[in-house]
Amino acid sequence: MPAAKKIFRLDDLNVQIYNCEAELAQDVAEIAHQYLQNVLQQNGSAAVLLATGNSQIKFLDELIALGGVDWSRITCFHLDEYLGISADHAASFQRYLRERVQKRVKPREFHYLEGDTLEPLRECDRYTKLLQAQPIDLCCLGIGENGHIAFNEPSVANFQDIYSVKLVKLDQVNHLQQVKQGHFPNLESVPKYAFTVTIPMICSAKKILCLAPTQHKAKIVQQMLQEDVSTDCPASILRKQTQATLFLDEDAATLIT
Repeated sequence: MPAAKKIFRLDDLNVQIYNCEAELAQDVAEIAHQYLQNVLQQNGSAAVLLATGNSQIKFLDELIALGGVDWSRITCFHLDEYLGISADHAASFQRYLRERVQKRVKPREFHYLEGDTLEPLRECDRYTKLLQAQPIDLCCLGIGENGHIAFNEPSVANFQDIYSVKLVKLDQVNHLQQVKQGHFPNLESVPKYAFTVTIPMICSAKKILCLAPTQHKAKIVQQMLQEDVSTDCPASILRKQTQATLFLDEDAATLIT
């Protein structure tokens, strides 16, 4: 198992830095693997909240390849979904997780946010009840280039949110990121609204693993770790979470002083 080249704590947040993204993904997979095995042994079941995006691909592949986790006792959720796209749309997070996780490991249940619902507020209520039906044992996160976690953008993030799931308007930085990553062909095709699990719900998870590799994340990682904890960088709230660990590769850590 590859070891982190540097480990430190900032406020309450654990931070681990690796030589490269591949080593990061392998080690986080080992950590998640051991943790899920322990939870299943102690409790008989587990609930997991999963992110999507490029930062999660290698990690999910490594975790699934390890085997030895009884996914038939695990209930899965996801963090966010665009409003107005079907589950088969190329950019659907439901499709991403169905193909990368559900079809490969067959969890007990995989509860998805329905992006093409005709009643968005009722969908928020439905998903809230599912999330609140049991504690979340593990939450896997990425960080957006504007510091968002899930779709909690700086413009809508609320560290004391009274909701567990809400409908939000996406900002321009997020639109550009989705196009740059190839999820949509142009800005006009990016949905204007999305569902997101809120920050208090994310922070209620018993363990949080946040992956932020590559040079693209260096600037926001610097802001997250070295500026004030505020909704200007929603991911900075992780500095107040003793159960959270931030995983970086050398490229993402280049601006940390």
